Amino acid sequence: MDYWSALEVYREMVLLYLDQGRLQVNTHCSDLEPWQIIGASVITTLGAVWINGFLFQQESLLSRIKKLCFRLVRKIPFVGATIQTQLNKALDDMSASLCTLKEGMSYTKQLPSKGLSQSQVLDKIREYETLNEVKWKNGCVSGTVYWGDESLTNLLVKVYGDFAWSNPLHPDIFPGVRKMEAEVVRMSCTLFHGGPNSCGAVTSGGTESILMACKAYRDMAYERGIKYPEIVAPVSVHAAFDKAAHYFRMKLVHIPLDKKTMKVDVKAMRRAINKNTAMLVCSAPQFPHGIIDPIEEVAKLAVRYSLPLHVDACLGGFLIVFMAKAGYPLAPYDFRVKGVTSISADTHKYGYAPKGSSVILYSDKKYRHYQYFVAPDWQGESTPRPLWQAPGPEGSSPPAGRP
Repeated sequence: MDYWSALEVYREMVLLYLDQGRLQVNTHCSDLEPWQIIGASVITTLGAVWINGFLFQQESLLSRIKKLCFRLVRKIPFVGATIQTQLNKALDDMSASLCTLKEGMSYTKQLPSKGLSQSQVLDKIREYETLNEVKWKNGCVSGTVYWGDESLTNLLVKVYGDFAWSNPLHPDIFPGVRKMEAEVVRMSCTLFHGGPNSCGAVTSGGTESILMACKAYRDMAYERGIKYPEIVAPVSVHAAFDKAAHYFRMKLVHIPLDKKTMKVDVKAMRRAINKNTAMLVCSAPQFPHGIIDPIEEVAKLAVRYSLPLHVDACLGGFLIVFMAKAGYPLAPYDFRVKGVTSISADTHKYGYAPKGSSVILYSDKKYRHYQYFVAPDWQGESTPRPLWQAPGPEGSSPPAGRP
């Protein structure tokens, strides 16, 4: 039997099965009235849609079942009361540990009947300063303060004082602030070996930088037709990725670490990539152990699956860029690596700017485009903030941006 004859036989068999199926359905429906058939079809369709929505959500079914069980357990009178008592005790302990007033102090709960003089305000500020019991100026407060040099502090106070009333939302009125941001972004892009198309923005801190990258890649995923975008990231990444997933209705898929190196398991990350993956994440370095993830290997996955890769360098970004100069070369971790599309780095850490200041950098302006949010129909402010690209490597002035 040749190919075409066999194909014809299979076609006839399929048609036969379809005809038998049709007869079976007609036989079972012969005693039903039309309204019953229509009603059954509608109910079945709605049921299928509900089941699909219940089973396939961003949060796993197991996680939702656990939360449901916990809520049911808390409704048991004795158990719920015991849990609430323990929670209240923990909150009280936390409140006491965060701030304990000294004798004679109290909280101001309403505006004073008469305004305070400048000297009174300063006295009040000094009173607040007496609550500091940790000698942070001596160091050893990792993750809190990164430098307390008096000369730097005096300089920062002077600069901030000169621009205390400037509004970055109106660069037409405060062009100096616009120039500052553009230059900070361009200098940062250069440090991380960004090309002429690299760009970015100054943010209020590392969390916002991470949020902006996740928002950009979520919108990119939406454009590709992904309804439930997922973030694939090491379990060691900053909690800001959990916040981003919560805010932007994304699913965060945590990847385990290699138990020997404490770097992300690249093979496990590859297995986690699916049709809903919107972005990959690495840290340089991560907070728990100070380890830099194998960015070059993960970048190969990003290129292979056409996915953006974000490198979170918020903690040590402005240290690692000088490691080679200090005689401690590192494996490539920045825009030199093909596949790295964005980097977050905190200027308020080892960039020695005060809180809060950070940068989010992109290898190409096409990624930053998705970061923007535009509300053209708003009836409020008539002069929205213009968006711009940082000046090029030659120091050319930044061109006008697009909303």
